[in-house]
Amino acid sequence: MIVDKDKLVKSIEEAIKNAKERKFVETVEMAVNLRNVDMKKPENRIDAVVTLPHGLGKPRKVGVFAKGETALKAKEAGADAVITPEEMDELAKNKRQGKKLANSIDFFIAEAPLMPEIGRKLGPILGPRGKIPQPIPPLADPKPFIDRLRNSVKIRTRDRLTFHAPIGRRDMEPEKIADNALEVLKVVENKYDNPSQVVKSVYVKTTMGPAVRVV
Repeated sequence: MIVDKDKLVKSIEEAIKNAKERKFVETVEMAVNLRNVDMKKPENRIDAVVTLPHGLGKPRKVGVFAKGETALKAKEAGADAVITPEEMDELAKNKRQGKKLANSIDFFIAEAPLMPEIGRKLGPILGPRGKIPQPIPPLADPKPFIDRLRNSVKIRTRDRLTFHAPIGRRDMEPEKIADNALEVLKVVENKYDNPSQVVKSVYVKTTMGPAVRVV
């Protein structure tokens, strides 16, 4: 394991302690700095969705590209946006609205047959933001996918040696935030053969608070 859990809990407690006087509930974030990895090679980059065991204290927003029965089920499941093929055409024409939608939604899923159309019409908007939808089988119940993504975060390094991820809110128990942080670090452990040599440092902080080093 890259990080000792007890040390991680203490660091999270310290970060939260510094935020106690603030009136709004801050997000707890972690920053992971990597080394000894050539990020110019696409195969070395991290691009993953991590489902956190305790969520973030606030559900992520999920949009669904679907039609017919799947669109109805997505609405019943409480999707934050349901986009039909007809609405896709409108978003492709009105790029401002397309960008507004992409910025307001954390994750998208789409019926697999719609993926080529989404790529053609909305790829230039969704791609650079890391919002290309995850495909689901035709006529599949979207609810389990929506529920999972509500508790997920996206980890993406691109060509950088650092990535950031929200791991909870300061009103959550430190142990639960630590569990979430360890789940994020599993991405590094599973990606590289020698994770202890790849991780340079790990920090946790609240939105407005100072960073506290864990490793």
